Amino acid sequence: MRSGLSGSCVKIYCGLAILLTAFLFSAPLHAAQVVLRDSTMLASFSSRTGALTRVEYKTTHWHIQRHSAFVGTFRMLVPIKGRRDNWILGSMQHGARVRKINANTIKIQWKHLISQHAGTLPITFTATVTLKGGALKFAAQVKNNSSLTIETVDYPCLDNLRPPTAGTNMSMRSAWYGNLGGTEIYPNFGNGEGYWGVNYPTKMMANSSSSLWSVIQCSDNQGLYLQINDPKISYLVEYTFVVKPGEASWESSHIPHNWKVAGMPMHMEMRATHFIYAAAHSTVNLAPVVMQGYRGDWHAGANIYKKWLKTWFVPPHIPHWARTVNSWQQFQVNSPVDSLNMSYKNLVKIGRDCAKYGVKAIQLTGWQKGGQDRGNPSLSIDPELGTWQDLHRAITKIQAMGVKCIMFIKPQFADMSTKWYKTQLYKYDADDPFGVPYTTGGFGYFTPPELAGISHRPWAVMDTCDPAYRAIAVKEFDKVLALGAAGVLQDQVCDPGAMYSFTPHHGHPIPGYLSHGQMLMGEAFNKAAFKVDPHFLFAGEGPEDWLLQYYPLMYIRVGPGSVPVTRYIFPHEPIMIAVTGFNDRETINQALLDRYIISYEPYYFKGRLEDYPLTMAYGEKVDALRRRYKAYLWNADFRDNLGASVKANGWQSYSVFQRKDGKRAVVVMNREYHKAIVAHVSLPHPGKLVVVTPEDPNPKSTNGTVRIPANSAAVILEQ
Repeated sequence: MRSGLSGSCVKIYCGLAILLTAFLFSAPLHAAQVVLRDSTMLASFSSRTGALTRVEYKTTHWHIQRHSAFVGTFRMLVPIKGRRDNWILGSMQHGARVRKINANTIKIQWKHLISQHAGTLPITFTATVTLKGGALKFAAQVKNNSSLTIETVDYPCLDNLRPPTAGTNMSMRSAWYGNLGGTEIYPNFGNGEGYWGVNYPTKMMANSSSSLWSVIQCSDNQGLYLQINDPKISYLVEYTFVVKPGEASWESSHIPHNWKVAGMPMHMEMRATHFIYAAAHSTVNLAPVVMQGYRGDWHAGANIYKKWLKTWFVPPHIPHWARTVNSWQQFQVNSPVDSLNMSYKNLVKIGRDCAKYGVKAIQLTGWQKGGQDRGNPSLSIDPELGTWQDLHRAITKIQAMGVKCIMFIKPQFADMSTKWYKTQLYKYDADDPFGVPYTTGGFGYFTPPELAGISHRPWAVMDTCDPAYRAIAVKEFDKVLALGAAGVLQDQVCDPGAMYSFTPHHGHPIPGYLSHGQMLMGEAFNKAAFKVDPHFLFAGEGPEDWLLQYYPLMYIRVGPGSVPVTRYIFPHEPIMIAVTGFNDRETINQALLDRYIISYEPYYFKGRLEDYPLTMAYGEKVDALRRRYKAYLWNADFRDNLGASVKANGWQSYSVFQRKDGKRAVVVMNREYHKAIVAHVSLPHPGKLVVVTPEDPNPKSTNGTVRIPANSAAVILEQ
């Protein structure tokens, strides 16, 4: 609700507040500081304004936030009628109550907050900052006694983020789809959000939609670890980076070493943006944000996360067969353009193929009515492919051969072209803030109109936060259980299709965070399945860390530049990759390198295993090697490239495995297609070394120097 002040009075009042703030911030920066410090970190705050004035990683003397004219407090987006762009800025406030509770804790409170266009609002913002064991934790609470909705809160804010030295690069890195991605933020920044939508070069990175941790990695072998302390995934958090006043030219995104442009000082802001949507007359606790300096590369940051992960991650049940060395085949039964690749009765042929090649599971895709990506979320059988009895008998026969049947599902979307959607399912849409359903385009298959995007069947994003919709999804899931399948693989489990559902009357607070809803749906599926089969397997495409508690087998696709961060964090989690090429030694070597399960997918999962004999022959050799040396290559801890070094006269990749007794294995992959390489493997204090390969698994003594043929791999074992 607006203040009773007139518009002109509001402007005068805000102007006075800004002048007062300018006076406060113009005071000597070393004066009136409240400081938290331990042996590794230091943070100081203005006792007048509550602004974060300095952050230092003392171990390396990295001044992460430097004393300057730019000091961070907080900001809130509080839209009003006719003005969505209405902000509460920390720099506009009269001041703050700053108290040091004890040696490790500071409490800061701002009351009666001044907004840009609605005067003073009855909102209280309280931050509690602690420093313990080198970790700065920023917790906060918003008490909104106004009649307005607070959509976002930025806290904490670093308003002068700097690299350790002028010659040091900085990149923001986070995990998604099993891989550690990243983008440079210094010295080359760039504008990630489009020049039409922002005043300054801006990048926003969704930390909590991928993993609960990120790092700002510096090229001088140190970094800043960032963590969102919310394993329940209550709402979206993004990290926002802004460079002010802007770049030197349209084509240049380079930040000069002197941090000046056209004679004006430059600075980089970093804010944790919390999308809390705090309703009128409500209190919301923000997910705490942790900052911690570290020495080393991204592995050092990941190690901090692994330690915290143990405090909340509940290890899921994984059937024994999925924990051992195994391989899969994915096969499309039908497509949305009625390809009708194989009847239910004939699926037994696929089972025989798998039994012949020692493949332990088949992912059956497009088995339900309408085929793959059509008819969702229905899991009814397709009369064009046969009867329910036909499919049930085929599954029973295949599994009697020792081959598990895993059924492909996609319950988080609804096919908008179906009668079911038009008459019923539309009630469970996830709507945007304006009451419009969130949708996403389908995928094209085979025909020119489909591939051109003309005939895609659009999908509605379903509100998985709605218990009524989850009940519908579970009812469909029960059909899989009735068929007697050994598990499911949920496609796009990493992609809810939208961030939030603002649909009213859906049995949850508005808005519902759909990543949290996906977790609730996975929990409901697990509960239903384990009543029927305690060894039922849940798999998903690229599940985030918290979803691995419900979808413990991860399916991804990888390339030569992928960084196996999920494998590093979860050394023994079953992770599977697609193998599609007709002599796909490269991808199979990647599976050996990073302990991935092989998913055979000839003709992009429309063919049979016999269609690519070269790939099958090499895959069998790699899995045989992993079975023979499972103590090294399967049961040992994956260390990525830590603990060894490899030099070679060509393009190579390597990984290190370490057993509990300390003995190590080094897998070296020759990425050269047309030439052999000589690789020199160095291990600290090595024992006796032998070399084995998929083609020659019998151990041979070596001093660590091995010749590896083109597109092949070798394994050095410490005995």
